Amino acid sequence: MTAISRRNLLRAGMAGGVAGVLLEAPAFSSAGSRPVLTHGVQSGDATADSAVIWARADRPGRLWVQASRRPDFRGSRVVRGPLVTPETGLTGKVRLRGLPAGEQIFYRAKVESLDRPGLFGLPVDGTLRTAPTRRADIRFVWTGDVAGQGWGIDPAYGGMKLFESARLRRPDFFLHSGDTVYADGPLAETVTLPDGRIWRNQLTDAKLKVAETLDEYRGQYAYNLLDDAYKRFVASVPQINQWDDHEVTNNWYPGEILDDARYTEKRVDVLAARAHRAYHEWTPIPSASGPVYRKIAYGPLLDVFVLDMRTFKDVNDGNTYADRDRGLLGAQQRRWLIDGLRHSRATWKVIANDLPIGLVVPDGAAAQEGVGQGDPGAPAGREIEFAEVLRAAHRHGVTGIVFLTADVHYTAAHHYDPARAAVQDFTPFWEFVSGPAHAGAFGPNTLDATFGPEAVYVHAPPVANTSPAQGYQHFGEVEIDGRSGALTVHLRDRDGAALWSTTLQP
Repeated sequence: MTAISRRNLLRAGMAGGVAGVLLEAPAFSSAGSRPVLTHGVQSGDATADSAVIWARADRPGRLWVQASRRPDFRGSRVVRGPLVTPETGLTGKVRLRGLPAGEQIFYRAKVESLDRPGLFGLPVDGTLRTAPTRRADIRFVWTGDVAGQGWGIDPAYGGMKLFESARLRRPDFFLHSGDTVYADGPLAETVTLPDGRIWRNQLTDAKLKVAETLDEYRGQYAYNLLDDAYKRFVASVPQINQWDDHEVTNNWYPGEILDDARYTEKRVDVLAARAHRAYHEWTPIPSASGPVYRKIAYGPLLDVFVLDMRTFKDVNDGNTYADRDRGLLGAQQRRWLIDGLRHSRATWKVIANDLPIGLVVPDGAAAQEGVGQGDPGAPAGREIEFAEVLRAAHRHGVTGIVFLTADVHYTAAHHYDPARAAVQDFTPFWEFVSGPAHAGAFGPNTLDATFGPEAVYVHAPPVANTSPAQGYQHFGEVEIDGRSGALTVHLRDRDGAALWSTTLQP
């Protein structure tokens, strides 16, 4: 028995302002009714011996997770999880430990009533694959940008169909490259397509305005989990999540004061704190509140370095200063990345950068959102810190660096070579762009010549804000051959068809 009564938990929830179609405290018919998991299950940050399991209940309760190597759950073990309460939006996570490496794990989550201990809701099942410790074939997918530019869930157009196509590729994990939600993108009930057809968005209270309160930010994540394809995908594939700007508001940076009539709270730092909390509550990221940047080791062939290019970001200005203390990563994260690359023994070092290295991403007429600013000369502004990372990796003989990103709402393959660059002290590398998963399609953006990029492949729409119904939705797939170590990248469309592929040798 818990010492916290249901009455006190509900009183805490009312004081916290829990509201909205998806998040309001449910009315239940009797004290003996069974609790329900409302948004399926998710898993994340699967290592060789652990993984995080996520679920949300319809009322306060105790979360339990059962895990097994077998689909019939013979020989399973049960892990007692935390109380789920209004304090966390009724979400909870369980860290499974001591898992076997490189194996499929079957799990199920259920919630126990606080009124009647021993009374459980129906279980919800999921699967995940743990990371290997030995050389093995690896397949994973990546994309970003979900439910943006007014394009929400319309089952008549397949909903978030891309996630079903990605699930059918049977990836070992999913790298979500940011813009996991569009907290600044309210949805209208209908949108008229160029050919006269009508797109009809499913709506919830949280998607009718820009998110400002904690519950409104929570509602952004709850909305995406209404989609059947997305919910099946996240129940089947462990995630590695990072965030970008739309988890808070467009092109945000710390200290910003908004000039946007849609917001009553103008201080971005206040909004970001609420968004950061909702992000950690509603995604299967291990930490309850800590940094987003981290490394996931995936056996001898792969290390994934997940960057946080938001929390430490400087002001969006012309991006031409020469101050080495400014940038997107901050000094501590920059040192962490350099040290991690130097000490990595993995064949491939995938750097998940939610903002592209070589594409110019403007923030209005005079300010820059990303790394480059279009000046072909020596590194300036935020380019300086990436020049430092690339230089350090080069001087220490680091090989196998590949950047994976989203953000710009089209797909592309960029090759960087010092022979074409304004600087020469770095090792040639690739950056692959993929997205959107389910949002308006744009592009292509201008390439900044500082690091010598070449656009080897580009697939972008003919007009801006092309809807998911019109195509130009993308995800990328990476396959690493366990025997040779070769890394193959496929850039795929919404249906999973390969648009372009290349194989990199170790």
